[in-house]
Amino acid sequence: MTMIRERARATGGRKVLAAASLAAAVGAAGWFAAGGSQPRGMSGAGENSRAGAALQDTAQKGNKARGAEEGGRKGGPGAGGPPLVRLAAAQQQDVAVEIQANGTVVPLSTVEIRPQVSRVVRQVHVQEGQNVAAGALLFTLDNRAEQAALDQAQARLVRSEAALADAERQAARSRELAAQKFISVSAADSSQAQAETARAQVQADRASLRSAQVDLAHTVLRAPSSGRIGAINVYPGSMAQLSAPLATITQMHPIAVSFAVPESGLPGLLDGQKAGGARVNATVPPTGPGQDAHSYAGRLSFIDSAVDAQAGTIRVKAQFANHGSQLWPGQFVQAKVTLDTLKAAVVVPLAAIITSGNGARVFTVDGDQQAQPRPVKVLHAFGGNAAVAGIAAGEQVIVEGKQNLRPGAKVRIDKGSAPALAALGGPV
Repeated sequence: MTMIRERARATGGRKVLAAASLAAAVGAAGWFAAGGSQPRGMSGAGENSRAGAALQDTAQKGNKARGAEEGGRKGGPGAGGPPLVRLAAAQQQDVAVEIQANGTVVPLSTVEIRPQVSRVVRQVHVQEGQNVAAGALLFTLDNRAEQAALDQAQARLVRSEAALADAERQAARSRELAAQKFISVSAADSSQAQAETARAQVQADRASLRSAQVDLAHTVLRAPSSGRIGAINVYPGSMAQLSAPLATITQMHPIAVSFAVPESGLPGLLDGQKAGGARVNATVPPTGPGQDAHSYAGRLSFIDSAVDAQAGTIRVKAQFANHGSQLWPGQFVQAKVTLDTLKAAVVVPLAAIITSGNGARVFTVDGDQQAQPRPVKVLHAFGGNAAVAGIAAGEQVIVEGKQNLRPGAKVRIDKGSAPALAALGGPV
């Protein structure tokens, strides 16, 4: 047991001695690196410290070389050379100033066919989904009561007209006799009053006849306007009630599209309405795979009288001919209003525009491959491009790599700049 303890103490002592030696060597290396003189008996430690410093210096030089090489590949500031940029040429083309919004197809008129009297339906003259013209016969109701009332009114009118003719003859005789002094003037005046009473009765009976004719007409229902018949809710033999519509007529052509646009587009809408209505294009999205979207042209027909203060939009409508009934009431469409057309506008990619507190600018590259900032005014943005004022067509603008550029800085042009030019596309 005593021998084991002695061996442990010996081992621990050797470990402590090794640690102390290592610490002394490190301390000496640090002191020597700081400019101290090499102490006596420490030549081995000094040599070790000088070797470590040499290795560290070599590693730092290698890191700097690798950083410079990577910076050169990326074209960054660390490369020590001009930054790498991608260019696009400003193009000149006509640009349509448009507003896009989601809209809903709405009919210009929708009429519910309701009876004016509660009668039994005798006959239905139309079918569901049928297109009818204005005045077409739709339903016939039981009209026997109305026909009897009409006959009575006609008989009363005939009797009144006969009484009027007799009263007028009596009044004429009374005037002749009064002129010859055979009867008094008061008797003649009484006969004239009876004739006037008979004339008034004739007028009343004629009004009753017209009322009976109106009641009879209520038993025959005709289309008030042209359109498409919806669902028919009655059949021959069923009772037509005043509270229930018999059918609905929806006008299909022309038809309208209702949508909301931002209030900022109101001046352009008003100008377009003065010129006969701004052009509106309605696009029906494809309903399934392999199907194409369909677009239809129309004109702006209505601008609401007030702007929605909460949403900041205004409700408008556009009218379409819809001869083939392609647009259906309640259908979702994408509406696009053309407010104006910028003729021969200069177009650049949106990625080339830098916006700051001082406005918008782009960097152009001259023949010496120097970047120069140019202030521009954005006239209209569409898709990934924008129509601007301040530069000329054909000038090369920097699309990528414009970060931290300084005026007059040299740049390196990326050979892959051609795809950026193609992004502009053709005329809008």
